[in-house]
Amino acid sequence: MPAAVLICGLLAVAPALPAYQPQAAVSGTIRNFGSGLGGLVKLWEQGFAKLQPAVRFDDHLPTSDAAIPALVTGVADLAPDGGEATLTESLSFYEVHGYPPADIVVATGSFDVEGHSNGLMVFVHEDNPVGKLTIAQLDGIFGAERTAGMRGFKWTPADARGAQGDIRTWGQLGLAGEWADKPIQTYGHAPSGTARFFQAVVLNNGDKWNPNYREFVETGSKMIADEDRAGQRLGLVHMLRDELANDRYGIAWTVMPQARGIAGVKAIALAPREGGTYIFPSRGTFQDRTYPLVRSIHIFFNRAPGAPLEPRLREFLRFIVSREGQDIVARDGGYLPLTAAAALEQLRKLD
Repeated sequence: MPAAVLICGLLAVAPALPAYQPQAAVSGTIRNFGSGLGGLVKLWEQGFAKLQPAVRFDDHLPTSDAAIPALVTGVADLAPDGGEATLTESLSFYEVHGYPPADIVVATGSFDVEGHSNGLMVFVHEDNPVGKLTIAQLDGIFGAERTAGMRGFKWTPADARGAQGDIRTWGQLGLAGEWADKPIQTYGHAPSGTARFFQAVVLNNGDKWNPNYREFVETGSKMIADEDRAGQRLGLVHMLRDELANDRYGIAWTVMPQARGIAGVKAIALAPREGGTYIFPSRGTFQDRTYPLVRSIHIFFNRAPGAPLEPRLREFLRFIVSREGQDIVARDGGYLPLTAAAALEQLRKLD
């Protein structure tokens, strides 16, 4: 990792974020089940053990997909997860325990490190005059009218959107001349954790897309079909390089590792759904979490509403979002550390 990037990450979490101060001497075993978060879980454990040496860890860290199921079945105390809880995960936990899973955010997804829950970016052809959009406009472009939206596992009518919100031509975004009547061609990811995040943030967890939406998977990933290995024509790099770069009226959402070095396309700035400041995607705006489509890295746990968290779990989670824990994130370099304000917000959730 470049020294300048490391220093930037460290400055983002210190000195405003308090150092870890044990509130209790704890012991026993913490069962972690889910994702190793690219080695972060082990690094946190090693750092914590120096301060709380009586704690042991029993780790099973195959994948994020194992995280919440392990809480549902009671074989885990903590469930590290590189993504967001799915509908079926939230519902199954609720059906077993009678309340939703609890969680804290322990890091921010990466800007450009492949495989580290990258935040999403929106690209258009380099000739396109559009340089900024709101999340609501993305909803209109990529989504379709819906009768409600999903909040957790509840189908909520307040998140409905009528057909008048559909945006299908560039003229609807204020472009004139040759652009005014041109249909918008949409591109993005096929079903995946990344697509679930886009649906949650942009489409209010709806699953109705613009009928012309074309789906692709990450080039070089396990999601490429055997028969497409040679050309990977259903990969995102092919889509960006060979389709969007030649489609003046197209728009795509994807992640920076797939778009790196591709000519003929440009990223655009985004503002929140309700409007406000337009933020261009960069390492800095991912780091300070001002960009609207950054992702969060979670640790889920089973905590009944109003019940105290077991001391050994509370101390370990406090360490993770302390200055020492977030310095570990910065030094590792895969994910991005939380800002002091974000980390303090997570600390308050442990009280």
